[in-house]
Amino acid sequence: MEIKKLTIVVPVFNEGNTIHLILNKIKQVKLLNNIKKEVIIVNDCSTDNTNASVKKYIESNKELDIKYYEHEKNKGKGAALHSGIKKATGDYLIIQDADLEYDPEEYNILLKPVLDGFADVVYGTRFMGGKPHRVLFFWHTLGNKFLTFLSNLMTNLNLTDMETCYKLFNTKIIQSLNLKEKRFGFEPEVTAKIARIKNIRVYEVGISYYGRTYEEGKKIGWKDGFRAIYCILKYKFS
Repeated sequence: MEIKKLTIVVPVFNEGNTIHLILNKIKQVKLLNNIKKEVIIVNDCSTDNTNASVKKYIESNKELDIKYYEHEKNKGKGAALHSGIKKATGDYLIIQDADLEYDPEEYNILLKPVLDGFADVVYGTRFMGGKPHRVLFFWHTLGNKFLTFLSNLMTNLNLTDMETCYKLFNTKIIQSLNLKEKRFGFEPEVTAKIARIKNIRVYEVGISYYGRTYEEGKKIGWKDGFRAIYCILKYKFS
């Protein structure tokens, strides 16, 4: 499989102090087969200095293909992803959170099953493989595993980490989906809708995870878990 360009969609909300760090990592990574990078940043109406930070970075790093969009009001992570997905022009697309929990150096791990001709969609799992993982939050991990189990039950997939940030999609396939969830329901919705596509080839690869505490800026909470359960059931039966 030939890939000429990878689109990296970065939803951003109040990451002004760290956005340059993740963008530096994206800039430094060298993709297999000299694949070009397109970075799409969607600022979901941040209330900090994110806007100024992104614009300053773009001005200082013109060699990196960055496209920047802003929401006029806060709509949620899912809505930011919808905006970024619509604007993507790469052959494949990967989601990158603006924090430092996931390492862009591992894009190549996700790309390899596609380049080898096996996969249309690749999920990076935090729960298998020999990569480093920060030890945090027993109940959070248990919740993730429960949501993945419930999702698998409804989709007949056998994923180990449905809630992972790192998801690599054929751009035309994900752009063809009618995605509706505006907040943290994106993960179960996109998984349910991908699973319905006839003959879709979904793979998983082990990735590392440098998790943040809530004091360090982690945003997802127990309410999002209940929303995920609702979405798993909703997109099974609707």
